[in-house]
Amino acid sequence: MQLYQTLREMVENGLLLRDTRLPSVREFTRLLGVNQVTVVSSFRKLEEDGLIYTKSGSGTYVAGLFQRIPDKPDNPFLQDELYPQADSLYSGTGRIMITENTINFASATPTSDLFPVDHFKLVLNEILDRDKGNAFSYTESQGFPPLQESIAGLVSRGKNYSAEDINIISGAQQGIDIITKALLRQGDCIVAESPTYTGAVAVFKSRDAQLADVAMQPGGPDLNLLEYTIKKYKPGLMYTIPSFQNPTGCSYTNEKRKALLGMAEKYNFFIIEDDYVSDLDFDQRQYMPLKNLDTGNRVIMIKSFSKLFMPGLRLGFMVVPSQLSQVLLAAKHAADISTSGLVQRAFDLYIRKGYWNSHFEFMYGVYRDRYKVMVESLTQYLPEGCCFVKPGGGLNIWISLPAGFPVNTLLHAATANEIAFAPGSIFHTGNTPDAANNLRLSFAAVPTEKIKTGIEKLCSLISRLGNLSQSGSNISVF
Repeated sequence: MQLYQTLREMVENGLLLRDTRLPSVREFTRLLGVNQVTVVSSFRKLEEDGLIYTKSGSGTYVAGLFQRIPDKPDNPFLQDELYPQADSLYSGTGRIMITENTINFASATPTSDLFPVDHFKLVLNEILDRDKGNAFSYTESQGFPPLQESIAGLVSRGKNYSAEDINIISGAQQGIDIITKALLRQGDCIVAESPTYTGAVAVFKSRDAQLADVAMQPGGPDLNLLEYTIKKYKPGLMYTIPSFQNPTGCSYTNEKRKALLGMAEKYNFFIIEDDYVSDLDFDQRQYMPLKNLDTGNRVIMIKSFSKLFMPGLRLGFMVVPSQLSQVLLAAKHAADISTSGLVQRAFDLYIRKGYWNSHFEFMYGVYRDRYKVMVESLTQYLPEGCCFVKPGGGLNIWISLPAGFPVNTLLHAATANEIAFAPGSIFHTGNTPDAANNLRLSFAAVPTEKIKTGIEKLCSLISRLGNLSQSGSNISVF
């Protein structure tokens, strides 16, 4: 207990920094003149408290304010994003610790209190009564035909889709994985925005693809730079989130959407359009999905229901060019044969009973109110020298801090003050110069009444760490 308490105090007082390698059990035994069991017992208790972690074959390291994920389902950690191990803040943990008091600006997934459990329970019971054992049988790889028809009606937005156009998948992440497996070979190039969704980058790297990035800006990437990158690397695919992008919240202008489609035809590549949350359009910007403008049959559109419905159901769909339908269908079949038949049948009935439309309106109102309070709070409290993108929709706000700002220190200080955010560095695909001085703040998991308090506390920490004056009068808002 003496050894445990001493090491704990050294971690909490900052004398042992995160990721510091501790002496081995044998070294501690020799240095302190104690039994090995004493050291092992101390290490075990420190690890249980989340203060240290062990890398197999490497040693024992300081975990500091974050904890290793315990092997149980009800753990208090942010789990909705994939954080690359390359970021030193997450080495050995990969997750941000969340408590019941945490104001969680890190998560872009709705909290469970917003899930439509009662209505979904009704349709589940009705499906079991109606279809009995058939509810648990395989469906076609392309999807449950009635659900394909229902979704085609949901996503028309100026373009008529048929049921055959809809390919049901187990979430957007599976869609990205299927496309990558089917169309990319080792060493092939794919172009992506930077920063971008980390889960997509992880998939591309798993295929040993060459990743070429273009900087995302308000209004979309610089077209000259984008075309230069395409001509230089000759990609087979480009991955993009053109509306309310994750993490920046930026959106392509209509002109840049059309220009990108023109480049895809001119240089013979396909576009993976991740239609993340284009329907959360609070300022009525009415961005049209690339797929709806796609006259050249170059766009594979992916859409998930996780940000508006219940993420654990793992449900989404793809709309694919006709020339790719068979190869992508074969890849889907190889991945899991088909998405859960029970879930598909239940969601189809959920849509047909009108529950989806009412739930969407509810979620839209919740997110719109949170977005409004978030923007107002940042405008009021963000210190001079900082700026943020006002996206007009989506779930995320992208903060830019002065060059050289100690984001790592801010992350630790915010966690100690029960505030969580996602550092911008984890979303960058390359060595972007400003990768270390951005934050992504999401309002998806923060109740409206807590947003202002959380932003005020976070901005106060930014001001103190950066020696900045706290005033919104000179803040740049795109």
